[in-house]
Amino acid sequence: MAGNIGCGKTTAAKLLSHHFGFELFDEPVIDNRFLRDYYADMKRWSLTLQLEFLIRRVEHHELIKTVPKSCIQDRSLYEDPEVFAKYLHGLGNMTNDELKLYLEYFERLNKDLIRPDLIIYLEVDDVSILLDRIRTRGRKEEQGITADFLKGLGGYYISFPQVCQQKYGIAVITYNVTAKDIRSPAGKEEFLSIIASALK
Repeated sequence: MAGNIGCGKTTAAKLLSHHFGFELFDEPVIDNRFLRDYYADMKRWSLTLQLEFLIRRVEHHELIKTVPKSCIQDRSLYEDPEVFAKYLHGLGNMTNDELKLYLEYFERLNKDLIRPDLIIYLEVDDVSILLDRIRTRGRKEEQGITADFLKGLGGYYISFPQVCQQKYGIAVITYNVTAKDIRSPAGKEEFLSIIASALK
């Protein structure tokens, strides 16, 4: 799964896991020891947080290799270097050398990992929807996220499917959930049908 904060990745991942019998690998957010500090002082903690996410997602990839059935991840490994790290660098929260160091770690750790067969990118055009979902789920450390921050991330997500396909050779399906609720019977049926077709 891929998509901006609050787009519904967790809901979609759980739905697909249940429907197709995939092993679910949740995004390592709840247990992230640096997330609270990061949202309090992004300039100080951006590199640290990105390295923490990187090592946890690499661990997931290594575990997935040992699971004897199909798996689904709540967030892809590739969003960190191609969206979050580059955006935080653009905001001035990571220096040029810090971004370079992060990307060196990514290249080294990613070198021998098995790439996913498919990335499902959930697209949301209206950041107010993202903000509503973030407020509703109520993670305390996320309550300071602003519309401008989400818009900035969204700018990097515009090219994300193309980057995955051309740079990493990973197929991507984009599904716009701006006006769709995949928890409703009709929304769930449509979403599952589209993903089933893509998986064939």
